[in-house]
Amino acid sequence: MARIARIARTAPLGLRTRLIAAFLLVAAISAVTTAALTYQQARNAVLKQSQDTAVSSLRDLVENRTLTLPMGREQLQNLAGELGKRGKPHSWTVFAEYGSLRASSTGEATSPLVTDQLRRQVAKNPHGAFQRVADDSGTPFLAVGMPAVFDHRGVRRSTGLVVFATMPLATESQTVEAMVEAAQQGAVPGLAIAVIPALLAARSVLRPVRDMRRAAQNLGSGRLDTRIEVRGADELAGLARTFNETARALEQSVSELRDAETRARRFASDVSHELRTPLAGMLAVTEVLDEDAESLDPDTASALRLVSAETGKLAVLVEDLMEISRFDARAAELNLDDVDAAEAVRKTLERRHWDDERVVADLPQQVRARLDPRRFDVVLANLVGNALRHGSAPVRVTVQTEPRPGGPRLLIEVADSGPGIAPEVLPHIFDRFFKADAARTRSAGSGLGLAITLENVRLHGGTLRAANGPAGGAVFTIDMPLEADA
Repeated sequence: MARIARIARTAPLGLRTRLIAAFLLVAAISAVTTAALTYQQARNAVLKQSQDTAVSSLRDLVENRTLTLPMGREQLQNLAGELGKRGKPHSWTVFAEYGSLRASSTGEATSPLVTDQLRRQVAKNPHGAFQRVADDSGTPFLAVGMPAVFDHRGVRRSTGLVVFATMPLATESQTVEAMVEAAQQGAVPGLAIAVIPALLAARSVLRPVRDMRRAAQNLGSGRLDTRIEVRGADELAGLARTFNETARALEQSVSELRDAETRARRFASDVSHELRTPLAGMLAVTEVLDEDAESLDPDTASALRLVSAETGKLAVLVEDLMEISRFDARAAELNLDDVDAAEAVRKTLERRHWDDERVVADLPQQVRARLDPRRFDVVLANLVGNALRHGSAPVRVTVQTEPRPGGPRLLIEVADSGPGIAPEVLPHIFDRFFKADAARTRSAGSGLGLAITLENVRLHGGTLRAANGPAGGAVFTIDMPLEADA
């Protein structure tokens, strides 16, 4: 279970899921960015309006106030009380400072909301200054400081009186919080609505991708006339056009190759048919001449034997070409019979005089199989003969059966004692006209023996494998059903 969960966690997401996720991610980032910018601008606008109104109101009240200097404590207290009643846009608390005198509209001498930093800013700026501060409970306040000045020859000079007003920004904070809450509540429905265009966009992208995958599968299964409908003029449409052009070129190339292969097979078949009749006459003549070779002079006898041997090779090649042509034309037929597999192997070895110490056979009794005796003889003769020619004696032939879910199988193994098959040769061992050693191109073999053997085994519904044994030597394994399909 843990392994299944781990695989599920690491399984790659589909293209549809990734497209929708990417679309929603972009939508979420856009929504968050827009909301953040809107919130920032709105917040600044709300707070700026409040602070501008408060600063302007306090400046007007201070500048329009007739002051009698120097001021006493009672005058300072009356000033703070009167200004405290006229706060805009909200009620405020006023603190007045004149030299060492302190007064406020609430009776408190001063407030921690009036900071030393604000006092320094007011001292430097005759037009006043402000700060956004918070009390101990975290409630935001606006603290405004405004000096009382007078004009002296066009220069604004301080009278020494400074008026501070502190105004709570709770209403503005509630407005900003309401904006944030509205943005949060609108984000989820907005993302839910964004799923619809995400699905539509994913569908528009995935449809041509699915069409292309289906077309590629059809092309891989051999339907070379497969084409994709081109929609639009975007990159996917260009890819579809490229696919169609490639499929068209592939179809044409394969058609030309098939025509060439058909012509080549027909040519080989026709040539084989045409050669059979003159070869039969040549073989008959060479057999007669072989009988009289002993009475001829040595040079003539040697030439006669060479002609006879080459004629025999040509006859073998023609017969192999005829056989392979029948396989290509799917004209090869099975004539099945119920035979004793061990006895069939023994007859093949005896018929070719391989029943001596060169071949060791492990043949169990009472192994009945449905086989074509003639084709089975060709298969075994080709494998054993190939092992004797290109491997080394002794050659071991083993017959056994093996139960399988689909039915019992007949396993026949032919192993030689030679050096084995080179790794680079193994993939081509059943290719037609393939010979591992270029020096053997003039050998007695036609290069079709193993190809014909493979076709005969396949005709029985079996497989033929070539490998190297653990102790060296080539090993060919026939695996076919005991009850071959007719």
